[in-house]
Amino acid sequence: MEKREKSRAKNKNGGLKLKAQKIKVGLLKSYYGNPVKDMKVVAITGTTGKTTVAHFVHEILKSSGEQVAVLASDQPFKLGMLHKFLSEAWKAGANVVIVTVPAETLRDNVFYGLPVHVAAMTNFVASSLNDMTAEEYLDSEKTLFDMKPEVVVLNHDDANYDTFSEFKGTKQTLDYGLTGKDVKILNSKLYAKGTEATLSMKSEVISVATFVPGETAVSYMACATAIAEAMGVKSDHIIDGIANYEVDS
Repeated sequence: MEKREKSRAKNKNGGLKLKAQKIKVGLLKSYYGNPVKDMKVVAITGTTGKTTVAHFVHEILKSSGEQVAVLASDQPFKLGMLHKFLSEAWKAGANVVIVTVPAETLRDNVFYGLPVHVAAMTNFVASSLNDMTAEEYLDSEKTLFDMKPEVVVLNHDDANYDTFSEFKGTKQTLDYGLTGKDVKILNSKLYAKGTEATLSMKSEVISVATFVPGETAVSYMACATAIAEAMGVKSDHIIDGIANYEVDS
């Protein structure tokens, strides 16, 4: 009985928060307009690697001639900050915006009402969680994929892939990894100051390289490649874009 009452209270609080968020979104749209209607939103989530993947995709799309803006941080952000960023990106002429999405941000419904073109997930590493349980994290992630993104990109190597495989894009769903079908990691080489990988995408095999070191960089390059593939970017721009990313020293 006590559990039922707690569940009801939780649902009631969640409903009140969502109602308040709807009002905030309406006020922000009246202030900033609705610039996202003229831009594609690429949302990247996961416990690690979001920022690296976002910068890879940013450079790839720039290489292909797109006007791109990126909001990449592992720290949660508020609704007002997101809408301000979208407004400034639109004023600067961007037609694509890339946003990293911490689970805390999803839990607060910061993306409420925004159309998402691509929703991509890097991985789920439970040890990287801060103030959330694994169940709370997964529930928050579901918020993004329930927004009916046109394209969903998933890590087939992730231990929780079977859980995430329920997420589907309305137009396309891709996976990547050593066991991936759409972007498959064929082999890789690790160096002290960088990483190389050979990837298979459709009927094409490409070699990519970055100054980002470490085995995880291989997965991040594959994720960025899958996103670019879904957006129709040619392989030479993928190669150039990944190579162009300069890691801050």
